[in-house]
Amino acid sequence: MKKGTEKKILCTNKKAGRKYQILDKIEAGIVLTGPETKSVKTGHANISNSYAQIVRGEVWLIAAYIAPYKFSTQKVDPKRSRKLLLKKQEISHLAGKLSKGTTLVPLKFYLKRGLIKVEIGIAKGLKLYNKKQLQKEKEIQREADRELKKFI
Repeated sequence: MKKGTEKKILCTNKKAGRKYQILDKIEAGIVLTGPETKSVKTGHANISNSYAQIVRGEVWLIAAYIAPYKFSTQKVDPKRSRKLLLKKQEISHLAGKLSKGTTLVPLKFYLKRGLIKVEIGIAKGLKLYNKKQLQKEKEIQREADRELKKFI
């Protein structure tokens, strides 16, 4: 890995892996105010109930919670919509991949070369029986790992 390309994960969406099947991922920048940037860098963000949407050729992150920075005097709504920075080609690529039953879900916030980036996934919702099947497979794998540990 080249120097300066390390990623420091600031916030993850753990619900996305359980609720959705991730079909494709894309990296985007995000427009934040100064205090919001400080707040995200200190880990005071929550993207578990948020989603992204394409509105008039722009991508917006909706319902992401970024706590107000405690040392700031600037008042900003913590759940406001934030613009995501993507090229026109990337937006048209996303729009082409979106269909009925798919959505754009933020997967994580991370630092890349000092800039806050958002990883967005094109996701399809899992049905209840798929969730139960995945949970059963995880439990079987966990039991197998426990049995292996006994013999090692």
